[in-house]
Amino acid sequence: MEIALHHPLKNYNTFGINAHADEFVAVRSVSELSQVLKENSNKQKFILGGGSNMLLTQDIHALVIHVDIKDKEVVFEDDNHVHLKAMAGENWHEFVLYSISQNYGGLENLSLIPGNVGTTPIQNIGAYGTEIKDTFVSCEAMDIETQEIKTFTKEECEFAYRESVFKNNLKNKYVIVSVTFRLTKNNHKINTAYGDILAMLAQNNITEPTIKDVSNAVIAIRQSKLPDPKELGNSGSFFKNPIISKELFEKAHAQHPQMPHYVVSETEVKVPAGWLIEQSGFKGKRFGDAGVHTKQALVLVNYGNATGQELLQLSKKIQETVYTNFGIRIEAEVNVI
Repeated sequence: MEIALHHPLKNYNTFGINAHADEFVAVRSVSELSQVLKENSNKQKFILGGGSNMLLTQDIHALVIHVDIKDKEVVFEDDNHVHLKAMAGENWHEFVLYSISQNYGGLENLSLIPGNVGTTPIQNIGAYGTEIKDTFVSCEAMDIETQEIKTFTKEECEFAYRESVFKNNLKNKYVIVSVTFRLTKNNHKINTAYGDILAMLAQNNITEPTIKDVSNAVIAIRQSKLPDPKELGNSGSFFKNPIISKELFEKAHAQHPQMPHYVVSETEVKVPAGWLIEQSGFKGKRFGDAGVHTKQALVLVNYGNATGQELLQLSKKIQETVYTNFGIRIEAEVNVI
């Protein structure tokens, strides 16, 4: 393992931001991760996975440790379920496709989400009616200070909407090295609750969908709405869908009766951030090389040479305009570095 100096990070973040790390090292095993952490205990450290959920607004003045640990294995199996463990450096979409190829159900609605396995519990990633917490069993994480491995149960991860303990109380304290999922071997629970999935299946004359059919539908939907980061820099959804009080929703809805919404509880309502942004006039708008995608207003894009600061300023302008128009605050889903 060689530590590189002033290392370019353009190929390590899906926005394609041209930032640099003061120091950079890739680790490909748990023992290498332990060694690097131990030998550099006195340095500032930045843990880097797939780079899909961050916006770099500056160079990283720290030792960047790129977690590139790969492997997957069945750690438990009975007649109906399997516990499938994946190391943190596995590409998420490839892992989902692998699980489907083995006829393991539960992850198909999360197809084509960019990033690596190790970062999925941090965000409790979700799409089309499914979240990581629905199939999550546990994850193994290394204490950055002591290099000890701790296993976190689902309860200990404190999952919420795009939230976990790793974004809050344990932020920057652990490196996730593996994640284990409980998947079905038969009697799969096919989740087609989202209208887009039903429409795509109907378009293909599929009335009794398999997990592969659902995955294919999700892939087709995402490809029709979201740009490929390899072709156009982005990090998927930049903003969270705001969950607001019933009182605030009723006030906003009275002024904007066409506002789509989803009841979360007796006291809370979720409003699509993409709709708020589109209604505020930002969809398809471009400011230099920083812009809002033409097909999905939730997605900020780098048309080539946008800086992280330019994208950050655009995101703030969007937040301010949405608040002025609707009285609703939208938060960034990506980590701003």
